[in-house]
Parts: sequence; C-alpha cells; structure tokens
Amino acid sequence: MKTINVNLDERSYPIYIGGSILSDKELLKRHITSNQILIVTNEKVAPLYLEIIEKNFVKFDCEIFILPDGESYKTLDSLNQIITKLMKKKFSRTCVLVALGGGVIGDLTGFAASCYQRGVKFIQIPTTLLAQVDSSVGGKTAVNHPLGKNMIGAFHQPHAVLSDTSVLKTLDYREFSAGLAEVIKYGLIRDENFFCWLEENIDLLIGRDSDALAYAIERSCINKAEVVGIDEKEMGYRAVLNLGHTFGHAIETSLSYKEWLHGEAVGCGMLIAADFSKRLGFLEQKQFNRIQLLIEHIGLPTKIHKNVEFDQMLENMKIDKKSRDGVLHFVLLKNIGEAFLTSDYSEKDLKEAIKEYFC
Repeated sequence: MKTINVNLDERSYPIYIGGSILSDKELLKRHITSNQILIVTNEKVAPLYLEIIEKNFVKFDCEIFILPDGESYKTLDSLNQIITKLMKKKFSRTCVLVALGGGVIGDLTGFAASCYQRGVKFIQIPTTLLAQVDSSVGGKTAVNHPLGKNMIGAFHQPHAVLSDTSVLKTLDYREFSAGLAEVIKYGLIRDENFFCWLEENIDLLIGRDSDALAYAIERSCINKAEVVGIDEKEMGYRAVLNLGHTFGHAIETSLSYKEWLHGEAVGCGMLIAADFSKRLGFLEQKQFNRIQLLIEHIGLPTKIHKNVEFDQMLENMKIDKKSRDGVLHFVLLKNIGEAFLTSDYSEKDLKEAIKEYFC
C-alpha cells in the first residue's frame, strides 16, 4: 500500500492506494471519529461493495443512502435528500459521511458534508479510475445546475481517501477509458516524463496490469496533491487541472449530463484545447500528434457528440468558473508537460478550433 499526503496544514489528509484496501477494517476505522455514520453510494456500486464497508460499522449507528447511478442525479434534489436523511436520523455535527462510489457520489457526499451543520467530516472511497486519480482528491465538491456543471458547490477537504485498485477490475471499459483521460491530463499539464511513460505503457494500462495501474494512480495523485497544496481554492495555478474542461463541461451541459461520461467529454475537450494551443502558435504539430494518438488509442471520442449544437456549446462555455469579468480564460499547452492560463486569443480562432471537432 502507498500513502500520499495532501499537505494543507490542519486540513491535511492521506490518500491510501493499494489492492484489497476495502478489506482492511482497521484502516477505515482509523479515520472514523463518530458513532454516527452515513454511507452514500449508488445502485450500481452497492451490490458490489456496500456489504464489505458495512461490516466495519456493525456496532455503530450506521445509515445507508443509495442513489440511482449517473451524472444526471448530481443535483440539488439529491443533496436535499441526503440532508433530510441526516436530519431525520438526528445526526449531530460530529457525524461522518462515507462516499462509496465514483465522481458523482464523491462530489455529492462531499458537498452534503460541507453544508450539514456548517461542515462535518467525510471520507472518500472512490470506486472508479476517474475518481481515484482526480475527483476524490482536492476537496472540490459540487452539484450540477441545468445551465452549468459544478456551479453549486464548496471547497471541503475529505478526512481521508481510500483507493482500492482491485475494484477497478469490475469497471466496464468505457468507464475505465474515461478515467484514463484524467490520467493523461496530468502528463499534459505538468509531468512530461509521465506522459512519455504513458505512451510506452498504455497497452499495459488498457489490460489493467496491476503494477502499471498502481503506478499511474500514484503518479496522478502525487501531481494532484502537489497542485492542491500550492493553490487549494483555485485562485491561480490550480486552474491548470481544468485542461479541456471548459470544452468538456460545455458538451456535458449541452447533453443535459447524459450520453457521455465526464471523462469522455474531458478527453475530447483536451484534444480541442491542444488544437487551440497549436492554432495560437504555442504547441508544435508533432506534440499535438502525440496527444491525439494517445487519446485515440484508449478509445475516447475525438469528435463532439452529434446532439450538441455549435451555438449552444458557445453559450454554455460562457458560464465557466475560469471567467474573469466576462472574459473566458482557457488552460492551454506550451508543450507537453507545460500548461498555462490565458485570455489572449481571438474569437475567430476559438470558433475555428471548435468547429473542427463537430461531426
């Protein structure tokens, strides 16, 4: 088992990465500071792993909340249901919430924890690759709004993150490849050596080789932890973690958070961002080709979904958290491993870059 620390003074916490972590009863209990526990999960994950987690809390006041699966349930209504459950069971401000699931469950549970009685502790147990390498780390919690993704939320760090790599064997390939999009992102934004490693070992990852997978998760979490440690609340540098997300979120919103997984939208968005970087003279053609080849190789979409309209996508992009005084800033690439934030572009270049990726 590997342990990575997210260093945020009194809000610091460990990320545990390894196989069969869910079976380690003492590890989870080490971070439980209350007799009142609420496990939040979904209908897809519950039959697989809920019983294993419940066994840790036989003598606790443990409640379960199960949501349907999918991004479309990451809403204020779901948040209200969780809060209502906590209130009906008379949970105090010392209670602990446990998020057992992918990014939707983690974001939703974390936001509920940030809101309930002005903030309670929560633990992340991510069960998808995307959640293990990205959304479970860093304290971003949120729900979606029909007009924009993750527009309602708060920064609320978990008490611990327990990433069991063995659970990834149950993921279908589509979910798995969506997670690989976020893995590739870390190589693109700040870790060229990792990107080169990914190029050489991508087939091992696709085959879910345990050593390759453990290394990729560890390297991704180290990168994420370092960025969060520098800029916890995204006042500057942390924005590089959103490479491709301005385009990806606009696609997801246009599709009403259906049709595509988050990682699929991000993968396509990263390709558009790389193309935009090339058009603006920052990224060389040969580097763009390497990025495109890797994204294609893992089977991520390289064209915008047919149900997305060009004008609607542009409107959705305007509702972006990287906007400053009405000006939309983009995370772009100078090189593989070197991302930066800029608003120095023309509307013409932006539109041409996006049109290139419509079917």
